[in-house]
This record gives sequence, structure tokens and C-alpha cells, in this order.
Amino acid sequence: MTDDICHLDATDLAARIRRRELSSREVVQAHLDRIAQANGAVNAIVTLDPEGALTAAAAADERTAHGEPLGPLHGLPIAHKDTHLTRGMRTTHGSPLFADHIPDQDELLVQRIAAAGAIRIGKTNVPEFAAGSHTFNPLFGATRNPYALDRSAGGSSGGAAAALAAGMQPLADGSDMGGSLRNPASFCNVVGLRPTPGRVPSLPAANAWETLAVAGPMGRTVADTALLLSVMAGPDDRCPIALDEPGSAFRSPGAADLSGLRIAWAPDLGGRVPVDPEVLAVLEPQLKVFEQLGGRIEPACPDLDGADEAFRTLRAQEFDLGLGPLLDAHPGALKPSVVWNIEEGRRLSGGDIARAHAARTRLHLAATGFFDAYDVLLAPVSQVVPFPVELEYPTEIAGQRLHTYLDWMRSAYLVSVLGGPALSVPAGFTPEGLPVGLQIIARPRAELTVLRVGAAYEAATRHGRRRPDLPPIPLTTPLAG
Repeated sequence: MTDDICHLDATDLAARIRRRELSSREVVQAHLDRIAQANGAVNAIVTLDPEGALTAAAAADERTAHGEPLGPLHGLPIAHKDTHLTRGMRTTHGSPLFADHIPDQDELLVQRIAAAGAIRIGKTNVPEFAAGSHTFNPLFGATRNPYALDRSAGGSSGGAAAALAAGMQPLADGSDMGGSLRNPASFCNVVGLRPTPGRVPSLPAANAWETLAVAGPMGRTVADTALLLSVMAGPDDRCPIALDEPGSAFRSPGAADLSGLRIAWAPDLGGRVPVDPEVLAVLEPQLKVFEQLGGRIEPACPDLDGADEAFRTLRAQEFDLGLGPLLDAHPGALKPSVVWNIEEGRRLSGGDIARAHAARTRLHLAATGFFDAYDVLLAPVSQVVPFPVELEYPTEIAGQRLHTYLDWMRSAYLVSVLGGPALSVPAGFTPEGLPVGLQIIARPRAELTVLRVGAAYEAATRHGRRRPDLPPIPLTTPLAG
């Protein structure tokens, strides 16, 4: 029964709780049991509060019994990404410097998820300070891919994606600067959405005007991902870039009719990124699915000249702003890749930053023109299949040498610069059984487009219905709150 509950869609679970076919306590207990069975192998959940979760579930059942108004996530358990502030529960950012850090406030997205009725059960693993797309850190170690325990789960929302895939939670939150929602979704055969900047307001924030990093939802289906987006999204006057559209607009997007849909296909983003042949061998046959559904596909790519430099410049600036003071106060306590990004930021001039913003402006205008001609752009999410968990990052793709830990993520981070929504949907498996995701990209503010197109593709293929075959391994060490 535990496995049955834990692999139900979140939308189905929420409906059953509302109809009193399942209690919140049953649902939470089933997921706690699943965590006890699988987390020792996967290492996705790094903080757990079973007593608090069960107490909250009992209170949720009381509200149901008394006929009180119920939120869209009523009774559903969720573990928050360990970079999202959670009042009274440790938020470590994957760093020994924050090993005992217990915030005195929830950040906005955590508040919104709780207000919608979700029940906090714990926190999910991240790379140190969410830097990189492979989830490992000195506090908790590496998160393993539920489909292949010797492989990476991606990152930086790797714990979130792995917990979803393994049935430890029905929904997951995350964040994405250069692919941190999309890459782990691709690696773990789940759905991840990078929204338009401002769609999900971020508070508190060191730089409330920042538009490269965004928060967003993950789920095992497009509908589940849209359900969580509907709760996370919506205006807030304290966030200067927040979009006005209410989140409820995304709650039940449905599947699009793809007849006549104008689709661009850019397998290497116009020759800008090397892609592992294994990835393309999975993705290229998927084009026939879109054609069978009525779409018209052409090879085309928006102008991305200057996107690489703009991304790296603005990323480095943010690292210096957010983490530079920690480097000064604790030299030697941050991992080399974080230090490198901070130092890159400190080498920037005002002119460098101004030119990066000017490049983003030009790229935005070029993308606007591109999406006048095409409804969506299809591309690989990740340039590689899930790589060995012991490897910090891939150093070569298709015979091309890579020089930094960012290079293998370019198929995701070049898209970040465009500023539109990008959805990662399960697209199939390699002969070894490794998941591969497809990226569906649209113009800014067109979340409904990527969700509806993704739902149509998902219904036609059902790749996301394949579950990992995990051994029931009990926890090796207790998790503290």
C-alpha cells in the first residue's frame, strides 16, 4: 500500500484526500515509510521531521473532518530544497558553515506552499551553495540517481528530483540559474520547470532585481508541476520584478492540440554545444511524436551570440555579491568552484557588467523575433547522460575537452539568458536504462504554452511512468531536524 500511495500523482492524491478516501496522516506516513526504505540508497532527504509532519497531518485531517476550506495542496507532504529558508528547521546550503543554521523565517515560496495546505517533512540535498549541477557536499555526501545508484542525480535541485523519482514526496520545489531544475529533472525522469523571471517571486533576496536565478516547481507529471506552480506563482509588491498574473491561472493547463504547432529543433543550439551521441539517439526519434501529433518541425535556433559571456558575467557578479563576504570571513571553507566563481566576479569591471546586461537586452529582442516565427523550441536539457556519481563534473563531451564545471551545462544555461520558461520532460531512456529529458522552450511569460505542449507529448509517450527499481534499504544513519 505504501508504494501505491507514494507513486500516485500529486493531483490524484490531493483529490483523494479531499474526498476523504485517504487521510493526510495515511499519506504522510506512507511517504515517511518510503523514505525509511529508500533514502539510505539515494540520499535525497537530508533533514527529516517525522513527528512534526504527522502532527501537522493530524491537524489537516481535523480541518477536513470539520469541512473547513482546503488549499490545493492540502495534506500533501513536501521536503524543501536545502537552500530555501525554513523557519525552525535547519537550512544548511550544503555547507559546514551553516550546519547548525536554523532560520527564524520561511522564505516566500515556503510560506505559499504551506498556506496551500502542504505538510513540511524535511529538506532535500543540494551541492554546496547550489553551485553546480551535481549534488554532493561535505555535510551529507552525494545524492544518487534512483534509476542507477552509481550515477549522478543532477543538481542543484538533485535531492528534490531524486526524492520525487523514488516516491519519497509527490511534489518538489527547487531553483534554477543555469539548469538546476531542468538538469536533475532530465537525469531523474521527472518534470522540472524553469519559469519566467518574476513568475515565482523570491523573498528575501540580496538582489531583488536579479533575473538569472529563479525558483520553480518539479513533479512526476506536467499536471503535478503545474499544480505546484499555481501555488508558488503570483504577484507580491515587495518583489520589484514579480508578474501580476495570479498563480491559479496555471492550475489545470490541460494538453494542447499540436495541430499546426510551429516547432524549432536545435539539437546543439546552433553548433554552440557538444552533445553526447547517447542523448541525441534518445531525443531524435521523439521528433516523430510531435509530427504525429500535428506539429511542423524545422531545424532552427535563436541568436545566442554573446549568451555565454553574459551568463558567466552575471553569474559571477551574483556569487561575489552573495558569497563574497563568506569567503572573506572563512577563507578555505568554501569549495574551489565556489571560490573560483567569486573571484571571477571580483575581476569584473562596471563596464563588464553593463555589457552583459546590454547583451541580454539584444538577446531578448532577438528571441522575441524568433518566437514570432515559432511557437516552441525543442533542445536537449543536458548534453550528457547521468554520469558516475564519483565524478565532480564531465570533462569531455563527444571528443571536446571541457575546462570548467559549468561547460557541460551550456545547453541549459544558454537558454536561461533568454528569459523565457523552459520545461524539462521525460523523453526516454538509453539502452543502459539512463533517463534523458527534452527541453521545451517558449517566449517569456508563456508558461501555459510549455505546460500544454509538454502535457500533450507526455500523454503520447508516457516515458515518465517508468519508475526506478529500488531496493528497500533502511536508513544507515538517523536524520536530525
